Amino acid sequence: MRALDSVDFDLRSGEVHTLFGENGAGKSTLISILAGAVQPTSGTLYFKGRRVSLHSVHDARELGISAVFQDFSLIPQMTVEENLFLGAEPRNGAFIDRRRSRRHAREILDELDFRIDPAVRVEQLTRAERQMVEIAKAFRSDLSVLILDEPTASLTNHETDRLFRLIGELTARGIGIVYITHRMAEIWRIGSRITVLRDGCHIDTVDAQEASEDVLVQLMTGREVGKIFPERSAGAAGASVLEIEELTTRDGTVEGVSLDVRAGEIVGLAGLVGSGKSELLQAAFGARPIAAGRVRYLGRECTGHGPRRNIRNGFLYLPSDRRTEGLMMMRPARENITLPALDIEPFSRGPLLKPGDERRAAGELADRMNLQPRRTERTTDQFSGGNQQKVMLARSLTREFRLIAFDEPTVGVDMGTRAAIYEFIVELARQGVAIVLVSSDLPEILHLSDRAYVFYRGRVQAQLQGARITEEAVLAHFFEREGR
Repeated sequence: MRALDSVDFDLRSGEVHTLFGENGAGKSTLISILAGAVQPTSGTLYFKGRRVSLHSVHDARELGISAVFQDFSLIPQMTVEENLFLGAEPRNGAFIDRRRSRRHAREILDELDFRIDPAVRVEQLTRAERQMVEIAKAFRSDLSVLILDEPTASLTNHETDRLFRLIGELTARGIGIVYITHRMAEIWRIGSRITVLRDGCHIDTVDAQEASEDVLVQLMTGREVGKIFPERSAGAAGASVLEIEELTTRDGTVEGVSLDVRAGEIVGLAGLVGSGKSELLQAAFGARPIAAGRVRYLGRECTGHGPRRNIRNGFLYLPSDRRTEGLMMMRPARENITLPALDIEPFSRGPLLKPGDERRAAGELADRMNLQPRRTERTTDQFSGGNQQKVMLARSLTREFRLIAFDEPTVGVDMGTRAAIYEFIVELARQGVAIVLVSSDLPEILHLSDRAYVFYRGRVQAQLQGARITEEAVLAHFFEREGR
């Protein structure tokens, strides 16, 4: 199947044109062609009425076309300013003009209202801050076209609002913006037109303000999806599976947090990016050093146990950053799926792996997760973002897990995949698995959680349960309360 098949697309001056479709629909291929990163097999590109050939990203940037891709292209060991001007460094004769580089970097970051030190190394930044640097890179030269691929996936509400204000300023200056998102609210907030792709083909282009959610979902999937969130019956929670008491991390990202999770319930952890919700589970799982407090799993002390020991005991944590923390991108999907269970049948017998059985088991899990394509020997980086997420989620079925922590499980996935992931999580809970759902997506917390903890600056601001988990109640605790 072709990644793109005779697709027509046009961008007008001063508009936000959204590309919409499931993972694997061809969106990333199309923007890669527009950005000069991929060359088309056939077809013609026109820029301001003139036929052009974009043989490289440099060719595109020379025309004022710049892209911010979902997968970061930063060099961690270099500073922010070095990444911003990599390949286009200001010079003073034969030498790089460090002073001008620093000043220009500061000007770009200030214009975007991104509070980042240009001299800090990228490896010291959070994921949200790295996303800001990627966005800032696009503004180092004059723009005619800006391509944004899921730009808000790692941004806080404040940073997202600032980005949208900036988009408004750019479109007012006549800059055309190609925008990829799976969030309906963003489309209606900033979109002008929407082009829907499915299986590499152009399905339709519609007015953003006139297209309903039902229409877009049907165009995207070719079928009626129904409700995104599955129905949940309020059942009694079982015995305690995870107990955390007054936990504080060594780096101070979590301070004195206590919570518990019971069998068969979904406990949501809400809060802004950097509030400590992810760091708490990383510490409990053994991936982040603990300074004080206790962790008990199935009634037994497990404080300080490492990830390997926790996995073998039935406690799995699936991180939010699948590319750098969750998956081995250059290894086959099969290896990524079976990684947590290589010490047990059917994947091994004693110290020896059983390659045939491993391949069969990985294939069966790929079928259960509806992996597209079903090629488990394909390297993981060749799959779309949603299918990479499915590869990581398949790990939870490789052995008997009693506790699974899902950290931002739907970042960068389409609506159809999102619905499938929600059903998957709810089904695990129905089977008695204790679930922790760490999410910055408020509807996920509201619709899936039996109980919810709201985090702010490393502490729990509130614990809500059942009907008390409302948008107003959660948002009321997202920020500092008076008297604290």
